[in-house]
Amino acid sequence: MNRILYILFLAAMIMSGCKGPDAGFHGNTGASDGSEVFETLPVTGTFLNLAYQDVRNKYTNPPYIDGTDPQMWATKVAEMKEMGMEYLVFMAVANEGMAYYPSKIMPWVYPVWRQSPVDAIMDAAAEHGMKVFMSTGWAKDQDDNLRDPKIKGRQMQMMEELAGIYGEHPAFHGWYLPVEDCFGPVLTDYAVEAVNALTDRARELTPSAKILISPYGIFNSDFEDPRYEQQIARLKVDIIAYQDEIGCVRERYPLPRLRANWKKLRAIHDRTGIEMWANCESFAWEKGTNDRSSALIPAPYGRFLAQQAAATAGGADRIISFMMCGIFENPDSPYQLGQPHWSGKAYENYMAWKDGARYWKLAEAAFYGNLKSAKEWVAWNPSDFGQGRSVVIRDGKTAEEDIMDKRWGVYHPGVNEIFIDLIGPTEVNELMVRMLNSEKDGVIPPVKIHLFASIDGQSWTLAQIKDTPAFPNTGHDAFVDCVLFDDIRLPVIDGKKMKPVSLKLAFTCEHKTYIDEIFVNPTEIK
Repeated sequence: MNRILYILFLAAMIMSGCKGPDAGFHGNTGASDGSEVFETLPVTGTFLNLAYQDVRNKYTNPPYIDGTDPQMWATKVAEMKEMGMEYLVFMAVANEGMAYYPSKIMPWVYPVWRQSPVDAIMDAAAEHGMKVFMSTGWAKDQDDNLRDPKIKGRQMQMMEELAGIYGEHPAFHGWYLPVEDCFGPVLTDYAVEAVNALTDRARELTPSAKILISPYGIFNSDFEDPRYEQQIARLKVDIIAYQDEIGCVRERYPLPRLRANWKKLRAIHDRTGIEMWANCESFAWEKGTNDRSSALIPAPYGRFLAQQAAATAGGADRIISFMMCGIFENPDSPYQLGQPHWSGKAYENYMAWKDGARYWKLAEAAFYGNLKSAKEWVAWNPSDFGQGRSVVIRDGKTAEEDIMDKRWGVYHPGVNEIFIDLIGPTEVNELMVRMLNSEKDGVIPPVKIHLFASIDGQSWTLAQIKDTPAFPNTGHDAFVDCVLFDDIRLPVIDGKKMKPVSLKLAFTCEHKTYIDEIFVNPTEIK
């Protein structure tokens, strides 16, 4: 079929509402119909980890850095404030029987002649108007087991001592109970009783303090079991900050189901009256997934933004993260934690999003299905005919992070071209391409994409070349990458910039490339 007939065929499909042979949808839960407009929640809280415990802490609190230095922590708290943090959560204030605060029941891990790191953080938080959740751990180490009466007893002792030292401190806001029991499929009676025992004592010592827990296990929670809600209702806590488990990759494609699970949890929390926070995992893994011999490193910000959007659309009251400090690092900080270079890149991307950078705001809108092309257009490629790809990539429906989602158009290794007929001369200012990055499935965006423009559909002018995002920490996840063409050089005749009638994207794939949508002059739906 020649080009003219092909275009007429596709135009007829547009008018009839036909979506093409491969544009079906296999049942994912993330709607992309633009039915709601959201203001994505920023991260307003972070955990602070004082102790080097295993290789996971290789960059976040490396052993060659003095983690007890009060000046370092004063600086880091100021940096967290600049990033927009309102809440700081101590992961632990003791480890291996050594205290990071002026304890009378344990020896100190810091020199006796200088301020403790806990004091330094508390004082800096007060200076910046921030709120701190004090930890009751570790009685022994990160594997504290409250089933052990000695562990439970020591955590009670620590709470009593900490309440005496910090209960009246202006930065003290509440308690973080490091009782990370699994909520799936249903929270156990023992876990409920362990949390409530600590909570009862906390209420006695600090009646106005907020109580926070941050469990895992929503990936395999049985929301249909009535006991699930009943067990949550029994908890005497104020806030549950659920680990979203995207960094831990508990499922092959965790983001699609997470979107549905947030909404299920929101309905439960509306009935129980407990605040629902999202603890979004900002990390990926340097080597093995969920391996204590593998360091935590920054995830690509596009993945983390998808987590923010999922939590927002799911009704989270607030987003905190394990962790920002040591994952997102200001490149100008005098105390450099984090993976070299890439923690600085993660910081720059996050701050660019907070500052309203066009690229990230368009990517954000697409996660909600609130992005469209400003003008109707058709795509064609002779090799695509009958496969549905040309229809999929311009139907306005974004796909989820799963290679089985039929809204992905699949392009195979080799040279690929996508022709875009604009149905008449069009002033083109921007063009955005959404692609899947799932290295574990052999789905990797091409290194570069070339954009060409034509004023007659026959001859082509190179309009712009763009590198696709390159982030090294992509072997564990499936996430969306975007390329935005925003400095498009259009043909000029007699000193006048011409309006093209056609565009062409050309790229060479070494692996499969999945594209779900191309937005011409992308416009946010408000």
